Amino acid sequence: MPLLVTGSIGIDTVTTPFGMSENCIGGSAVYFSMAASFFAPVRLVGVVGPDCPFNLSEVFSGRDVDLRGLERRSTSKTFRWKGSYHDTMEEAITEAVQLNVLAEAPPMVPEEFKDSGHIFLANTEPRLQLQLLEQISNPSFVAADTMNFYIEGRLDNLKKLLQRIDCLVLNETEARMLSGERNIRISAGAILGMGPKILVIKRGRTGSLLCNSDGRMFLLSAYPANVIKDPTGAGDSFAGGFLGYIAQEQKTDFETLKTAVAYGTVVASFTISDFSLSGLQSITRDDIEQRLGELRQLTAF
Repeated sequence: MPLLVTGSIGIDTVTTPFGMSENCIGGSAVYFSMAASFFAPVRLVGVVGPDCPFNLSEVFSGRDVDLRGLERRSTSKTFRWKGSYHDTMEEAITEAVQLNVLAEAPPMVPEEFKDSGHIFLANTEPRLQLQLLEQISNPSFVAADTMNFYIEGRLDNLKKLLQRIDCLVLNETEARMLSGERNIRISAGAILGMGPKILVIKRGRTGSLLCNSDGRMFLLSAYPANVIKDPTGAGDSFAGGFLGYIAQEQKTDFETLKTAVAYGTVVASFTISDFSLSGLQSITRDDIEQRLGELRQLTAF
C-alpha cells in the first residue's frame, strides 16, 4: 500500500565543520520520501515556487516516488533554510528562514492519492497538518512530526492533531517541552495520554525510544557512524525508514515497530554521512540490510 507524505520541499544552505553546501535540495518531505522509497511506494504532496532550481523527477529518478501531488505556485517562492552545525553537531543553529509557500494554504491532495493507507504529516503547522489529513478518505495508520515552535505557539492545534493520529515522532527536547516532564519515561506516558497510541522519541547520539499505550517500551542505540558531515534531514530520514518499513510490512504490532525503529536508525546513519541527499542517493537496500545486521550484533547481549 502506498505511503503518502506531506511536508516541506526546501532550498537549504548548510555549514558544518566539513564545509558548506549552498542552495542544495532539502525539506522534510524530500528526505522522508528518499528514505521511505527503499521500502514502499511513496506519494509526495508538497509545494514549490517557480524559483525552485531542482527537477524533482531527476532527484527521485529510479525511486518509486509519485510526484503527482507536487504543486507549483507561479506567484509564490520556495521554502528556504540556512543553518549551521558546530562542535558535536548535535543541534542546528538556524541563521535564516523564509517560510514562503509554507506560510500559505496547504496543497490539495490529488484524488488518486486520497485512498492512501499510511500517512506521514511531516513538520508543519498543526492546523495545516489537520487540513491535509482531512483530505484522506480512510487512513489506516497516521504518523506526524512536530517541533518546539509549534509546541510553544500552536499548542491548542497540536493537541487537536494528537487526537487524530496513531503515532507521534519528536526529539527528546520537544518531548519534555510538550509533556512538561523532565523524566523521559514519565514524559512519554504523558504524551501518550494526549491521544497517540505510539510514540517515538529521537535522542540523537544516544538513539531512540519507542513506547506504546500498552506500556511497552523499546530503547535502541544509534548506529556508531564513522563519518558525520551533515545531520540535516536525519530525523526525517529516520521517519522515512520507520514508516517505510511499516508500510512494507502492513503491520503495526510491537515487534514490527521495533524493527521499524532499527531501519529508521540505519537509514538516518547514511543521511548524516554526506551533505543533502548524497548519503542516501549513493546506497542500495543491500547496504541498509548490511548495516542493520551490524546494528543487531552491536545491540544484542
